[in-house]
Amino acid sequence: MKILVAPDKFKGSLSALAVADALAAGFARAWPDAEIARAPIADGGEGFAEALCAALDGEWVPERVQDPIGREVDARYAWVEKEKLAVIDMSEASGLWRLKPEERAPLRANTYGTGQLIRHATGRGARKILIGLGGSATTDGGIGMAAALGYEFLTSDGEDLEPIPRNLLALIRIEHEGAIELPEIVAACDVQNPLLGPRGTAHVFSPQKGAAGMDIVALEEGLLNLADVVASDLGTDFRDVIGAGAAGGFGYGLLSFCRASICSGFELVAATLRLEERIAASDLVVTGEGRIDGQTLEGKGPAGVAALARKHGKPVLAFAGSIADHPAVDALFDAHVAIIDEPVSLEAAMSRGAEFLTRSATRAARLLQLGHHL
Repeated sequence: MKILVAPDKFKGSLSALAVADALAAGFARAWPDAEIARAPIADGGEGFAEALCAALDGEWVPERVQDPIGREVDARYAWVEKEKLAVIDMSEASGLWRLKPEERAPLRANTYGTGQLIRHATGRGARKILIGLGGSATTDGGIGMAAALGYEFLTSDGEDLEPIPRNLLALIRIEHEGAIELPEIVAACDVQNPLLGPRGTAHVFSPQKGAAGMDIVALEEGLLNLADVVASDLGTDFRDVIGAGAAGGFGYGLLSFCRASICSGFELVAATLRLEERIAASDLVVTGEGRIDGQTLEGKGPAGVAALARKHGKPVLAFAGSIADHPAVDALFDAHVAIIDEPVSLEAAMSRGAEFLTRSATRAARLLQLGHHL
């Protein structure tokens, strides 16, 4: 029996690599003769760099950068020397996890720190930079990043603007003469939202980052002004591109200031991991994420794994902390397992995630053996 374990992260609890290890341990406990391979995945959100670093035998490069509200923090990105490839999670420097709930500042938080990571990787000689979008604390359209790369944002009087969302409405001109030359940049994205409008980043995502009421209005109007000034001064207009609204408009910023391209995070990771080839060679495919629900169908990793498994006629089993009662979810997987098997608080469930995963994988393996025997 060849089992491929290809889960995504359990957000806030375990990385995709840790999930894969826990599930593999559970299957091995009940099925010691099985051949178990791990292929932790990501869809462009947190864990993107970790998944590719492990798959490509990369190393971690540390760097001191600014967090979303300007404090110096230790951050890192993955580096693959033989390819001169850098892999960055934008959430590493600019993620919501960097802030306590009371520190969330939707009109102030910016992506300057992620720009510092891009600049450092460029200075190291990167020929290509992959950036995972997701988990941001920011709604700045990428102006913080652009400032770190040498762009200047000016008022009508020619004065410098601090690159934060609150100042976007005062933006009149963008100077790019001091911007550094960049290598090829590819943004890995797991959402399809544009920059503006009802499905735009301010209305859909900024409430998760502390915005409410007039803050949302201010963010929307500021991003609209940014798009108009970029169109005038840089001659590009990516506001309606699918994925431009990812990570608080960071997708838009990469397109506008870095000449980046945007692709499916899952498809990029899958190609790097040779995932389809490995699925085709397996007898059973195992995947999962923290919660499986309707959103899983919208570009999330487990849905991509399931689609590849279906293509090759392989059964797919999914594990999650919780699973929605949703017809599409039932149709997506051959079977799914909610891992919590005793009454626990949310805090305990998160801290004991590996334990619950291993136990549930052991139970699932024994049931599969029973079915095979019958």
